[in-house]
Amino acid sequence: MPSADLATADDEVTDVLAAEREHLRRSREFLELMRADVLSLRAMGGDPVSEEYLKAELYRRAESLRDIPDTPLFFGRLDYRDAGLGTGPESAGPHAAGPSRAGRDGAGPGSAGPGSAGPDGADEAAEDWARSHFHIGRRHVHDPHGTPVVIDWRAPVSRPFYRASQSDPMGLDRRRRFGFAGGELTAFEDEEFGRGQLAAPSRILIEEIERPRSGPMRDIVATIQPDQDDIVRAGADHTVCVQGAPGTGKTAVGLHRVAYLLYAHAQRLSRGGVVVVGPNRAFLAYIERVLPALGELDVAQLSVAELTATVPVRGTDSELAARIKSDARMAIVLRNALWAQLEPPAEAIMLVRGSRRWRVPAHEIAELIAELRRRGVRYGTGREMLSHRIAHVILTKMEASGETCDDRTHESVRRSRTVQQAVAQAWPKADPVRLVLGLLSDPKLRAEAADGILDPGEQEAVGWASPPRGPGSARWSAADAVLIDEAADLIERTPSLAHIVIDEAQDLSPMQCRAIGRRCATGSATVLGDIAQGTTPWATSSWQQLLGHLDKAEAELRVLDTGYRVPRQILDFASRLLAHIAPDLRPASSVRQDPGALLLRQLNPEGFAGALAEACTQALRTPGSAAVIAADEQVPAVSEMLAVASVPHAVLDGATISDVITVVPVTLAKGLEFDHVIVVEPARIAAAEARGLPRLYVALTRAVSQLTVLHAEPLPAELAAG
Repeated sequence: MPSADLATADDEVTDVLAAEREHLRRSREFLELMRADVLSLRAMGGDPVSEEYLKAELYRRAESLRDIPDTPLFFGRLDYRDAGLGTGPESAGPHAAGPSRAGRDGAGPGSAGPGSAGPDGADEAAEDWARSHFHIGRRHVHDPHGTPVVIDWRAPVSRPFYRASQSDPMGLDRRRRFGFAGGELTAFEDEEFGRGQLAAPSRILIEEIERPRSGPMRDIVATIQPDQDDIVRAGADHTVCVQGAPGTGKTAVGLHRVAYLLYAHAQRLSRGGVVVVGPNRAFLAYIERVLPALGELDVAQLSVAELTATVPVRGTDSELAARIKSDARMAIVLRNALWAQLEPPAEAIMLVRGSRRWRVPAHEIAELIAELRRRGVRYGTGREMLSHRIAHVILTKMEASGETCDDRTHESVRRSRTVQQAVAQAWPKADPVRLVLGLLSDPKLRAEAADGILDPGEQEAVGWASPPRGPGSARWSAADAVLIDEAADLIERTPSLAHIVIDEAQDLSPMQCRAIGRRCATGSATVLGDIAQGTTPWATSSWQQLLGHLDKAEAELRVLDTGYRVPRQILDFASRLLAHIAPDLRPASSVRQDPGALLLRQLNPEGFAGALAEACTQALRTPGSAAVIAADEQVPAVSEMLAVASVPHAVLDGATISDVITVVPVTLAKGLEFDHVIVVEPARIAAAEARGLPRLYVALTRAVSQLTVLHAEPLPAELAAG
């Protein structure tokens, strides 16, 4: 290209960058004005309670509009070929192009057009241009006149940003991606459509995927891939199960699906409630900033233990006891123990009202109880209904004798001492904590409830050798808490949420699945996991089986097997274990290659501490997060080695991730990722527990840039092969 042409091209790039930076500056100003407008509103309710609710809602709205200075407000732009096509952001189809309505929801006439620094042209020309392009960002932003200047990534008109291709441009003329350093726009990259050319890989997209990351997990809204987008935008009525290999972004996809559903079905989901369920607090701390960055502040994030926190957990079970208590058969045992409390009356009821006596024979009460049992009602509901049934029988007799009865008569009879005593005797009140306490404490009760379900050895294994004096002195285990949750649902129905996201679901026990499933009985779920990463004694080997325990057998199974963050060299090395831990799974592929991503070092024991300190020091010199993963029993020794070598580090405490070297017990590593990972003695990790190889697979796949394996002991045979 002649030098004059090069100069012209450079000038055009400079002009476009200047225009886009100006648009970013003005967008941030408009967002601040939107927030100021909300803060200026007064909460004027009809009463003090309503006023407080309004104040809280205004506060949440203002918080959702708070700008995040180091996060780009928009990350892309779509230019359509024909401004007259489609129906704008509100259109339903994937090919929504951006017509008259799209002009109002697009960038607006006040934003700068391509190759210009501002709206210096005629108003009509500016409007025509604005209707043909849209800036795509994390949230909707409009100017003081209500004209959108940034379109929410979840709007239908934004979908071509993620799905358009040269074979199906979806009405686009150009897709522009922006590069940022913190909150500053530094570069742009255009992909032209309809020119008969093959699209080159996006440099900005690749750099964003590979960018070193420190601290908690970030959103992937700028880099969502088509296979991920399909899952993100699945309907609110659909339960989706995602089998995702390491590095495929399944956790981010689940969180972005929540954000999408809260946008597309705001009233329904806000009314019903949404919860994200993770394996532990360390994992939840790692993902906690993703949804707020997308403007969603009201989504609860709980561990499985917190979701089923019915009693304080102070005890532990043997592996055998934990396995049996986690089995779905325990639901039948609990049901048997609960309903065994019914005692049909041996005597008739005699109700005295004035000078008359009304008699209900014992056999008639027994028939009422049997009818309620056949209906399959909850225990507590059935007890309430029994008093109504008895009152109805008495009122029928009263009316047959010529007395006039109404609702007040019915309620008076139902609440009478005679009827209430009869109900209390035939259908006693039940408390879930005391029910489980009795089942675990009383061998006779346990034998009757578990007859034909658990064998004698299993019955003995789940019982307490030294029964506590009462619920307060019991050393409840985590499995006991889930049993109590099951018992509570047998007595009174558990309220259902609109949507639940379940991450690391492969490790859930059947009883934990039942606890989660009843909390989305009338809603939907996003189930995320990887069969190969199952590390609990009850980890599932079949998604169909797990979905059955969730009562979501109709769920659609989606597979993510393309890694975007983990280099191929690391995935290939870890995948040597798949033949032994999940032979039915296809090894994941990766879009990234880095010959230097994997380093294996076999050391002499006396040189191990020095090599570990050297590897950690080197990791600290490079951008991004760094961690040492070791068997739980080795963590104190690893921490001591680093302390002696004066390497700054912190042991993962279950809730926070350090800004220096994080020493991670392998049992807490699941779901986390670090740019640099040093795995210490893989053989120790593999031998530490029955499912040690899956645990090792987890450890080896936490790195997204560099994996260093240090070992003095030989590698496990399953890993050394190949």
